[in-house]
Amino acid sequence: MTGVKIRAATDVGGTFTDLVLLIQDPTTGRQDLLVEKVDTTPPHFEVGVLNVLHKVAVPIRDIEWLSHGTTLVINSITERRGAKVALITTEGFRDVLEIARGDRPNFFNLIYRKPTSFVPRYLRREVSGRIDYRGNERRPLDLSGLPAIVADFKHERVEAIAVCLLHSYANDAHEKRVMLELARLWPEIPAVASHQIVREWREYERTSTTVLSAYVLPVANQYLERLERGVRAEGFSGPLYIMQSNCGVSTVETARSIPVTMVESGPASGVWGAAAMGARLGMPNVLALDIGGTTAKCSLIEGGNVKVITDYYIERNEESPGYPIKTPVIDLVEIGNGGGSIAWVDDFGRLHVGPRSAGAVPGPVAYGRGGDQPTTTDANLMLGRINRDYFCSGAINADMAGVEAAFARLGERIRVTPIEAARGVVRIANHNMIDALKLVSINRGYDPRDFVFIAFGGGGGMHASALAAELGIQRIVIPRQAAVFSAWGMLMSDLRRDFFKTYLCDLTDSNFAPLNSELKKIVDEASEAFASDGVAKQHLALRPLARLRYRNQDHSVEIPLPSIELRREDLLTVLVAFSTRYKHEYTYTLDVPVEVVGLHLVVSAEIGNVAMLPMDVSGRSLQDAVKGSRPVDFEIEGVHKSTIYDGSLLEAGMRFAGPAVIELSWTTVVVHPQDRIEVDQYANVHLIKD
Repeated sequence: MTGVKIRAATDVGGTFTDLVLLIQDPTTGRQDLLVEKVDTTPPHFEVGVLNVLHKVAVPIRDIEWLSHGTTLVINSITERRGAKVALITTEGFRDVLEIARGDRPNFFNLIYRKPTSFVPRYLRREVSGRIDYRGNERRPLDLSGLPAIVADFKHERVEAIAVCLLHSYANDAHEKRVMLELARLWPEIPAVASHQIVREWREYERTSTTVLSAYVLPVANQYLERLERGVRAEGFSGPLYIMQSNCGVSTVETARSIPVTMVESGPASGVWGAAAMGARLGMPNVLALDIGGTTAKCSLIEGGNVKVITDYYIERNEESPGYPIKTPVIDLVEIGNGGGSIAWVDDFGRLHVGPRSAGAVPGPVAYGRGGDQPTTTDANLMLGRINRDYFCSGAINADMAGVEAAFARLGERIRVTPIEAARGVVRIANHNMIDALKLVSINRGYDPRDFVFIAFGGGGGMHASALAAELGIQRIVIPRQAAVFSAWGMLMSDLRRDFFKTYLCDLTDSNFAPLNSELKKIVDEASEAFASDGVAKQHLALRPLARLRYRNQDHSVEIPLPSIELRREDLLTVLVAFSTRYKHEYTYTLDVPVEVVGLHLVVSAEIGNVAMLPMDVSGRSLQDAVKGSRPVDFEIEGVHKSTIYDGSLLEAGMRFAGPAVIELSWTTVVVHPQDRIEVDQYANVHLIKD
């Protein structure tokens, strides 16, 4: 395919592995998009990636570059499938992981237990030496005991080592010496040090992050090695990029060294795609929702900016504080509610949906692969929202006898009819997702009515209208490629890294000189890091931010800085921005000095991400897209005879009203009776609430 550029992105989810393949002709400007899905193939996820690449009629060797996102890291942690990890820390700090934090989600839980450490105490060892919080050496490092520690680790068959010494964010000299000595004593063992991942204070959070990175290091390295070997064996010679949790991609070499940065790679690309689409449509304020097979993820985008945080927790819920990870992660809420979420009844006769999922195997009952517990997908089939004769775009013959039997059993448990049981499953699933959407909007001082709702994933279009009605949102956008939108978002992503560093000083113009000096150091560090990836400094885009707080308070907010080099006249601008943001977050301001607690530099470089181009218009009529009609149960609005549309035949400018169902590739859009539909120039479906 001479002269044609072909780019691909693959996203491994809990149920499906998705592919978006973009074919661009530079001479004509034409773009063609191919999409495919296959079942995810745990534990050898790379097999699913190769399977989906083989489904398109384009040889892998013709692909120019490939981006990849995966749930491997988060799944390895939550399913406890990581390595046997040991920890080396500063003398006197062996029990930081055990002590953790004193706060607990449920203060009145009298039988509360802290989460179990990923490193048992007998594998946590100490070395003598001390760095203070300013980076000064208070006591020299003593490594005389390290050979004995390594010998014990070998005896215990340790598979990875985490190194986290006190205040190494201010001075990493001691950690580097420990890493060098470990490489000499035991070169075969993978090891990671905190200064390679976290340059911020908070010893417990830094230690937890380092340990979790070490925990997934062997698993992630083996997976990425198998993936790269697999695509190279097929003739792929271009760069392989890995999606990070900060909405950017990195080289596979960088991902191997710090795999914990991939913890939310799939959701990050979907949110980034929603931000890019919102910007293109002139709608910079977006509430994004991704409903996949296993989970639902939501995030709020204000002014086109995706918020990236380092206060992320794994397994945090009403009873557990979870495990902190201080790496750049998009600010999102994730719940165990997807198409494969299982409906179940507790000992008190109450109906629940999720968080347990049927996954890809056995999958929902409708798959006919042995599953016998009804899921959200099965409920949508029972209610006629999903076409039983076009299930999974016709790839699977829906086992409706099994679905009906499963809901008959569920209905018996809660003393309702099978149809009422299916309605209850959809209603509870919607309630769970509304709670998640409120957490990223109302609970943070945002009114959902001020945002456009972009819903995607296999289930986004089925539930979006009911969710929007509850939140008072008037416009919903369902992307044309909703079912593979996270993979599509990867095609829109830049090469990106986030550099954080703890730095304390009062926010006064007299401190601008040292602040500028510190920012320059971070810029130089970033330039060096990108140079190792073959990206020159002149191609980098820099976005500086500062973390500010009222003096001696714990809570801080992040404010964009006017430039890399601050001037005296910038002080008022930054103070006003801080005051506005702080009041929005915490509802008040104080008449006390403001201080800097940290610096954040976002560095990115374009790698040829794609532009959204208008779809070709053939001039067909709306009637050409009508497939027929069928009764659809809209739960609250009852059963209505609904027009069924072939989504692939909808074109820019088409308009119609509900009740209706739009059948797109691998997903369905449910149009409630009072909804109106408009199709934009990119063939995205806009659902408008009256």
